[in-house]
Amino acid sequence: MNSRAIPYLRLFFLLTFLSVLFLAFDSFHLLNLPKKAAAYLTNPVSFRVYSSYQTISKQLFFIFAARFAAQQNSALKEQIGQLLSENAKLRREVSETKSLLLQQKKIDPRTYNLLAARPIGLTRYLRIDKGSADGVKVGQAVIFQDSFLGRAVEVSTKVANVQLISDPDSKMAAFSQGLEGVAKGVLVGQFGTESLLDKILHEETIKAGDLVYSEGTEGNLPRGLILGKVVEVKGEENEVFKQAKVVPVFDIRDLELVFVIIE
Repeated sequence: MNSRAIPYLRLFFLLTFLSVLFLAFDSFHLLNLPKKAAAYLTNPVSFRVYSSYQTISKQLFFIFAARFAAQQNSALKEQIGQLLSENAKLRREVSETKSLLLQQKKIDPRTYNLLAARPIGLTRYLRIDKGSADGVKVGQAVIFQDSFLGRAVEVSTKVANVQLISDPDSKMAAFSQGLEGVAKGVLVGQFGTESLLDKILHEETIKAGDLVYSEGTEGNLPRGLILGKVVEVKGEENEVFKQAKVVPVFDIRDLELVFVIIE
């Protein structure tokens, strides 16, 4: 036998003997006292290790749960945003469809070629999302239902600016009509949203509540479009002319669609 293997063989027999000895002692309960002593010494350490493990586990769970909740919250916010956007789009489409149907009832599409346009800005002029590429030209009338809003004064390829009848540079022939008669004059734009029906003969009858219409003498502007409603009549008995303050029937800021009379 190789002399180098003898020490390992001795160690093997020694370990085997000790194992058998420990098993014999344990079977006769001779190791209970050492076991209790070892447990008494190691239990505090084990408890601390276990407590630390539980604390770390809870902290890790909280971190992962918080991260998951944040991701879920972000996803929910994104979904809510998409739903709100889709809802707004549907409302706008419904409103535009109603406007188209109402427009066809007010102005016969067989008589006038109307181009629907969305208002996209309002400063001095009303900006619409249609331009020369869509057939819009300077001077064309812009209406809503049977009300005249203004004329296109600046036209580019994709957008156009509309001068409203309340613009100080706007001036057109008009007449009012009520239960007691008709009055003719010139509708002049004022600052703000009001217009002034000027040069009304004093003997002509006009009262608050009367509607004001276009005469139709300015180019391609149809006769009988509503320009606004009289809210106040101003004039003295001894004067030749009197005036009437006129306000729009519609608030331009509430309109989803307007219509350009192409021809």
